[in-house]
Amino acid sequence: MDIQWSPEELAFRDEVRAFLAEKLTPQIRRAGQLATSVYPDHEASMAWQRILNERGWAAPHWPVEHGGCDWTMGQHYIFNRERIAAGAPSLSPMGIHMVAHVIIRFGTAAQKAYFLPRILTGEIFFCQGYSEPGAGSDLASLQMAAVADGDELILDGSKIWTTHATEANWIFCLVRTNNAGKSQQGITFLLVEMDSPGIDVRPILMTSGEHVQNQIFFDGVRVPRANILGEIDQGWSVAKYLLEFERGGSYAPALRVRLDEIAAAAVDRADDPLFGARLAELRIRVDVLEMMEWRLLSASAGSSVGALASMLKILGTELAQDVAALHMEAAGTAGLAYQPHAVAPGGPVPGHVAPQDGYVSGDAWQALAPLRYFNERAGSIYAGSNEIQRNILAKAVLGL
Repeated sequence: MDIQWSPEELAFRDEVRAFLAEKLTPQIRRAGQLATSVYPDHEASMAWQRILNERGWAAPHWPVEHGGCDWTMGQHYIFNRERIAAGAPSLSPMGIHMVAHVIIRFGTAAQKAYFLPRILTGEIFFCQGYSEPGAGSDLASLQMAAVADGDELILDGSKIWTTHATEANWIFCLVRTNNAGKSQQGITFLLVEMDSPGIDVRPILMTSGEHVQNQIFFDGVRVPRANILGEIDQGWSVAKYLLEFERGGSYAPALRVRLDEIAAAAVDRADDPLFGARLAELRIRVDVLEMMEWRLLSASAGSSVGALASMLKILGTELAQDVAALHMEAAGTAGLAYQPHAVAPGGPVPGHVAPQDGYVSGDAWQALAPLRYFNERAGSIYAGSNEIQRNILAKAVLGL
């Protein structure tokens, strides 16, 4: 594997840097640099998506005919690395990075024509309806019912841990349309408008205090059959395809930036050999992870990486937790104060009253430490727990 950039790739890097320097406003940059989790401030993220879409860079990993870019894998990596280094916020993954791929793969011509352009502009904003109170990592045990009634399906049940359900105007759901056979059978992948009568969204506060996740209740919600993605009762195949995009991705560039920020900020720990050793160990692990990402993602931009996405998910999320722990240690006592007003939470923080004078104990990077620490605890659980990912690798790769 040649890791030297070509002259064309270096020219592209300079183009990306110039674009970021011109278009990334201080407000949007702050939302990216001080984001408390993988979900940045919603308004800043959507503003950044609109800017990217004007340039044609909102979804570079999509096929060109649907609005993507004909980039090399090196260009995709360079763009992601430069975006993170500049402090640009990430885009909400549920639409552009997840459901869009299954619409492209399984959708009808009418579904592609309607949803894909509107996902790019942000006119349609998706949330994900997979987990239920009794169906998390064992997703195939889901019970939310969808009963056929003429040209409609009637939904009854509940979805939980739904990120940004209060901002979304559409949700993609897995629903139970048939109880016969194995649990993976009889599941259908369905697109539902969030303003449909019978939908009730209730907040769930995270351990960080942010309102980002929700539980959604469906009571007699009617959905046209035309909103089925793929075939009825065959949604498990669609869901597995989507999960590969949810679990794959690139962790190393963001983690390297975080470690650089910790090292630059924690100047008082410069002579601490134990702290230095931990920092060095994490830098080495990031380097190893990045090499693995290069190998796994080198086939083509936006393609499925299969079961090996589980490997990236395990290594990336567990490394992120260790980086967050070092961040907490570096922040010291100032990191113990709860100060979400000093950073850029991913959603409202009910009950928190910011000081009128905006006082912050310590610096913003110290105030960021506890919120990132709590949010990273969920990393090894969401998108399928890491124990489930190890089972997938044992079966699919090792043949156990």
